[in-house]
Amino acid sequence: METGLVQILEGALLAAGEPLSVQRMTLLFEENERPSKDEIKAAIQSVEERCEGRGYELVHVASGYRFQVRQDLAQWVGRLWQERPARYSRALMETLSLIAYRQPITRGEIEEIRGVAVSTNIIKTLLEREWVRVVGHRDVPGRPAMYATTRQFLDYFNLKSLDQLPPLAEIKELDNLSGELGLETPQPDGDASDDTAADGSDTEPGADSVDDEGSASVAESGDENPTEQRADDGEENNTVG
Repeated sequence: METGLVQILEGALLAAGEPLSVQRMTLLFEENERPSKDEIKAAIQSVEERCEGRGYELVHVASGYRFQVRQDLAQWVGRLWQERPARYSRALMETLSLIAYRQPITRGEIEEIRGVAVSTNIIKTLLEREWVRVVGHRDVPGRPAMYATTRQFLDYFNLKSLDQLPPLAEIKELDNLSGELGLETPQPDGDASDDTAADGSDTEPGADSVDDEGSASVAESGDENPTEQRADDGEENNTVG
């Protein structure tokens, strides 16, 4: 049986273990047999249609295309793993939300909006999970680091671009935002422990500077404009680290 383009792309998407852009798909072929990007996109459409009625779907996220289990099957498929998914604290969710909507933003600006100090462990957790990165430093005394979201953030929350974030005008409560992004329900506020649910140890009330060690891991990614994060449809896109 002749192997067709649709089958090749299906196999590559299954084996990759990460999103594949159109550009990467074209590199699966020798130069003399390489299909055009339009042919790749047409085959992707066929792959997507072949997923109809199945327990998985082809999803287009910021880094490209990937297969994933349909979300309405999560309550059953999730039982394959005994570990419960991480529950993110309200403090971490508020911090991540502010970075997503106000980027680029400094730690001090986040603290001014929230009215409380931001735990170093929250910033460290967001950096380690590669949901945020340092994109530059504010030109003020102390030159505080400015944070922005990453392509990994978009991929994790099944977003093609920042334009898909729900408008702030439509969000009245943080719980509504957590539902839009598919986050675990935050633990109820009770005491200072809300900063420590899933993002590290004790809060540092007096903390007023960025964790230099955590920032160094992403500082090399440059000072590109983070608001230009868009889905990778195969064209070169260097605006997101």
